[in-house]
Formats: sequence, structure tokens, C-alpha cells
Amino acid sequence: MAKVSVGLRGWRFEESEIFTDEGEFKPLDEIPEDPRERLMRLVSLVEEPCDACYLIHGDEEIQQCRQAAIVYGEPREEVLLCEHHEPDFLYWFREEDGRDLVGDAVFADAFHEWFAAGGRAPDGYGGLEYVDTEPDELPSPPDANEIQRRLEENFVEGERINLRDYGPGADDEDGTPLTEDDLDGVDLDTDYPTK
Repeated sequence: MAKVSVGLRGWRFEESEIFTDEGEFKPLDEIPEDPRERLMRLVSLVEEPCDACYLIHGDEEIQQCRQAAIVYGEPREEVLLCEHHEPDFLYWFREEDGRDLVGDAVFADAFHEWFAAGGRAPDGYGGLEYVDTEPDELPSPPDANEIQRRLEENFVEGERINLRDYGPGADDEDGTPLTEDDLDGVDLDTDYPTK
């Protein structure tokens, strides 16, 4: 199967992981975790402005910003770019050691700081060439309301556990009674989350 971009170029998905044999998006619970997280994140990113344009124009002149067409990085630490500013990002990534920050929580911030400080690709620095094959053949991803509805349908409430059942007087796994020392530092009045 081929890899495809959905909504924005950059993040690539294995077709078989996100599409049914009929070419429709699979239900979210059938999509593996990483592609599902990226698809859900894309829903909120497709209408956003280019980060570089935003750094130049800000809120006051946001209408001057181009819409993002490309996404790089990891979900919630991504960089959104228009085609005009993609070469700047690629230069930073390739020549200014941006690749060393892949997967790091400061990935997007580091690019933003470099760009805001005047970092730019030299004139004529090449971007990437993309091949759009049958872009109209891809189904539209579900909208944000549909994703939220599906998440709510699949939400599982965690089981409550009373930690007092495991406190002094309860047996350890080997049958030895637990003592106060075994629970030193544990706050038994706290509701801890469970799966």
C-alpha cells in the first residue's frame, strides 16, 4: 500500500491503516493509535495559518497570513507552513541542526525562535517536490464534531479502586500482611485514576 497525506502535506499515512477497502475512512477505533492521533490533530490544523506568516504578521494583520499547507513535527509540537515558507523550515532542519530536535518537545519552539530572530533560507534554496496523484479521490476526513461524537461513544469510564482495601491489614501478593511502613508516603484519601 502507498503512503498518503490527508488535509496537509507532510504527515504521511499508510493507506491500509486509515482507509477501508472501499476507500472510506475507517472507524476511529480501528485506526492504530499514532495515525489516529495525527488524523484527529489534523482536523484542528487544516484551517490554521502558516506559523512563519503568523510570526511576521501577528494577530493585528492575521488576514495577511497564508493558510498552512504543510505540517512537520509531532502532534502538538508541529510546525505549520505555507509553500512560501517551507524552504525556510527545510533550511533550518537540514543546515541549522533542526533535525537534532526531532521528537523533542522544543522542536516547534526552536524553529519559531530561529525564524523570529531573522533566520531564513538563502535565496533559491529548494523545497520539496510533491506529487499529487488523484487528490480529489481521497475522501474528506470526518469533521471535528464527528470525531468528538465517536470519541464519546468509545469512552470507557475507569474503575474506582479503594486503596484502603490494600492498606495495613490487607495481604501482600505473597500473603504477607502489609504494614504502615509498606505504605509510607501513599495518600489513601486521594482518588487515583485507573484504566
